[in-house]
Amino acid sequence: MTEKNTSYTILLFFLACFLISIFLLGWLLWPFLSIIVLGAVVSGIFSPLYRLIIRNGYVRPSIASFLVCCVIFCILFIPIVFFVGILSKEAYDLYLVAKDAMISPQISALMEGSKVLEHTNNVLANFNFQITVEELNTYISEIARFVGLFLYNQARSIASNMLAFFINFFMMLLVIYYLLVDGRRLVSFIIDLSPLPNTQDQILLKKFEDMAGAILIGNGVGGLIQGLAGGIVFSIFGLPSPFLWGVIMGLLAFLPIIGIGMVFIPAAIYLFLKGRVAAGIFFIVFYVVLSGGVEYLFKPKLVGQRVKMHTLLVFLAIIGGLKLFGILGIIYGPLVITAFLTLTDIYRSSYQTMVNPLEMPIKKTSVSGSPESKSIET
Repeated sequence: MTEKNTSYTILLFFLACFLISIFLLGWLLWPFLSIIVLGAVVSGIFSPLYRLIIRNGYVRPSIASFLVCCVIFCILFIPIVFFVGILSKEAYDLYLVAKDAMISPQISALMEGSKVLEHTNNVLANFNFQITVEELNTYISEIARFVGLFLYNQARSIASNMLAFFINFFMMLLVIYYLLVDGRRLVSFIIDLSPLPNTQDQILLKKFEDMAGAILIGNGVGGLIQGLAGGIVFSIFGLPSPFLWGVIMGLLAFLPIIGIGMVFIPAAIYLFLKGRVAAGIFFIVFYVVLSGGVEYLFKPKLVGQRVKMHTLLVFLAIIGGLKLFGILGIIYGPLVITAFLTLTDIYRSSYQTMVNPLEMPIKKTSVSGSPESKSIET
């Protein structure tokens, strides 16, 4: 009995020390959490390229990982630095235009030259509500000012903290380098350390890998296509700040349900009000074809059916992630939902009967005559 008590005390002391060490480790690595998460996600995306390079055994893993990091640098770092200056200028111009209400004459002329506002007010009169040109101008100016100021602050933050951006990016490349070289050993270590069965650990890791691929490859490439195509169309039809609106559409493309329609539909209405009916119709048709083609043809072909998540959940995950974590919430939000749904499936398949011991399986006969299991309370 004494030996059992002693062993139990030793176990409790060890668990306390172990939990304290985990807390201190998390505290120590917390400032680098975003770098580690991004490094893990990007390394998972580029791991097929790494395996392709070392397949024949002619290239050492360290050299192959260095080459992949060079590719990542060219794909990610150079475009970001190149586009920040252009984005900052166009966003600041939009902010100044909205701040000084310089779009007021344009909006007034459009509204006074069309019957849209008059017809709208005739409908709203039934609800004792009216909209004036000045109020409409104020609403549009506030929205434009908010969008322009937000994007300008983001671009200015990157530009003014370029040294910190350099350091964080190269730290991420360092994480990617070692994850490519030693990633398999790290995964094996985590699986061995986890008290869950190996199959469940592998399911969790696989779900995270699939979701990261869906976010960065599916949504990332889809957003790039939609933002680039949208910016080109804005430039062709002579709309202001095509680069800025292309970036906004690229970010909005991550959101299901609404997506780039938040830009294309108001732009089409603007063209209708200016009397450019053909251009407005083209914008609506182009939006439907572009958004539908990317969402229902391109993304399923690129990502496949590995990640199955309800559209509303994806929308809420991204919105909530953006609110809690900033721009990285685009990645964090869906990963949190993925972890919850995967653990829910594991719980239902493996642990629900342990939590509800009073439920016992019995046999029943289905319509086809084959036995089926059913749980009842005894």
